[in-house]
Amino acid sequence: MCKNKIRFKAAIVALLVFSFTLSGSARQKQDGASADGREVTILVTAHPHSDRKRAEAMKLRAEDFSVREEKLPQKIISVKPASEAPPIIAVLLQDDLQSRVNNEIKGMKEFIRGLPEGSRVMTGYITAGSLRVAQDFTTDRERAAESLRIIRGSASASPFNPYVELIEALHKFDSQPAGRRLVLMVSDGLDTSRGIRSASPMLSIDLDRSIREAQRRSVAVFSFYAPSVGLSGGSRFEANLGQSCLNRLAGETGGEAFFSGFDFVSFDPYFKEFNELLGLQWLITYRSTNIGNSYREIEVTTEADVHLHHPDGYKPK
Repeated sequence: MCKNKIRFKAAIVALLVFSFTLSGSARQKQDGASADGREVTILVTAHPHSDRKRAEAMKLRAEDFSVREEKLPQKIISVKPASEAPPIIAVLLQDDLQSRVNNEIKGMKEFIRGLPEGSRVMTGYITAGSLRVAQDFTTDRERAAESLRIIRGSASASPFNPYVELIEALHKFDSQPAGRRLVLMVSDGLDTSRGIRSASPMLSIDLDRSIREAQRRSVAVFSFYAPSVGLSGGSRFEANLGQSCLNRLAGETGGEAFFSGFDFVSFDPYFKEFNELLGLQWLITYRSTNIGNSYREIEVTTEADVHLHHPDGYKPK
């Protein structure tokens, strides 16, 4: 009988210790102190506005960066400069833009050919129906460049809205390795699929979805604005709405929206700045200490006086 009582008491003590351990572990995770969190990779781009700031940006080293997620400091695992991370880029053209965009196809081909060795390129058209992939991701830059055709420049080629097909393109990144992921989107940015109210950058459902999908996949979206043969080509109001949507898309994914007024003369100055930004990028991987599936805000800073663009945050799968 005594032995049974001793065994019973020992079992109770063991149960209490086990419960206490579980409770402590749960508290540790709740406090964000888990040592086995997910790895998160983000693309960071410096945006210097002077030669002095450009020189400062070029001097940045891995130890100069700090990352916070939900205001908590995160442990950086690696920092790769652009020279060590060839881009994985999707080049998308909206098919109902004004035919003057066809004058820029040569420059787009030269841009693709000029990408560094090891780059992976996809080309596609945002058009009526669904995304039309001209060339799936390939390391053959010449093949990708030659896959570009002239746009149709017709209302019959108008997409439901550009963001639905952008989401289709973002899904293509799932088959690609982690890396410096980018989209170059040539579009008017206008979403009137649910009426003119949906064209607002804060009310477009599909714009919201495309931002979240890009953030989840660590894809920075860059855009060149061009008017379409439809509303954005004849109304400054609609053109402004489209540009505002492209601006929000780029801002929240860590990219940049390029436009000048409500029209364009040439993409040459856009490509000049875009190529410069591509050389001032870092691929940062850190280990997240947060748990759960809620949206997580990200902040990347450096002690240098350099303005950094990066995704605002992400929502885990």
